[in-house]
Amino acid sequence: MWDGVKVGISVPPIRTKKGWILIYHGVSQRSRYRIGAALLDLKDPTIVLSRTTDAIFEPQEAYELEGQVNYVVFPCGAIVRGDTIYMYYGGGDSVVDVASISVKELLDVLTK
Repeated sequence: MWDGVKVGISVPPIRTKKGWILIYHGVSQRSRYRIGAALLDLKDPTIVLSRTTDAIFEPQEAYELEGQVNYVVFPCGAIVRGDTIYMYYGGGDSVVDVASISVKELLDVLTK
């Protein structure tokens, strides 16, 4: 799996009507840091309702592929404005950037 070696928490969980969206990082056997998401139960967040089977974000830009640590995107914070999650992340352990995704699109993937 894309997160088969290690997983770690990243941004605070995001409350939605369908559950808590938990964005997390995972590391593959090839030492690549990628980002995925899980949907946790609203009343009991120890219950994982679903998770992405594939990474939703991975290193692609030059500053993510090469840096102090190569092949790294590492989420550090997020805000929600309207239907958009803005996720702030480190790339290659050398830069800070922002990526965005629609809350609806992410919930569609998590609730299939």
